[in-house]
Amino acid sequence: MSLVFVSSFAYSASKTLLVLGDSLSAEYGLVRGSGWVSLLEKRIKEENLPVTVVNASISGETTSGGRARLPALLDKHRPDLVIIELGGNDGLRGLPVKSAEANLRAMITASQQANARVLLAGMQIPPNYGREYTQQFFGMYRKLAQETRAALVPFLLEGVADRVDLFQADRIHPTAQAQPVILDNIWPVLKGMLRAPK
Repeated sequence: MSLVFVSSFAYSASKTLLVLGDSLSAEYGLVRGSGWVSLLEKRIKEENLPVTVVNASISGETTSGGRARLPALLDKHRPDLVIIELGGNDGLRGLPVKSAEANLRAMITASQQANARVLLAGMQIPPNYGREYTQQFFGMYRKLAQETRAALVPFLLEGVADRVDLFQADRIHPTAQAQPVILDNIWPVLKGMLRAPK
């Protein structure tokens, strides 16, 4: 009986999910409440999951910025899960892949040391800086997930990136119509993590 009670209690215990991202998660150019993180909150409520979502995403954020901000966020919110959606701005600026990789690894490690499970959202970039850079950048996410045992969504914008009609005028930021697609890319991986015992 005691084992059943503990398991049930652990399952029903409330959790905190921290989203650390850039403009793709910060509702850039969108009506508030229409971004994928807001849609995620609504889905969590529909599923009756005891999860509080903290969106700490900032437009223009890089991996170095996220790495600098994360310790205070972990200390303040003590999340059970962390979604790291960063790297796109590093890639668009042509910053060294090794630097982005080191920053992401440090964020994953810090989150795991704070007893939070991590979901890494992968990104692809246009081939502006050459094929080698583009391949190294995309491969960085899978490499990190394998090394750290973090969960992985290989490409956050799967089903969006190849559709011009799902982007705002700047052709960088997805429209409101793209946000449910983004959430559907994340949900299959995330839902199991949300339902798992603490």
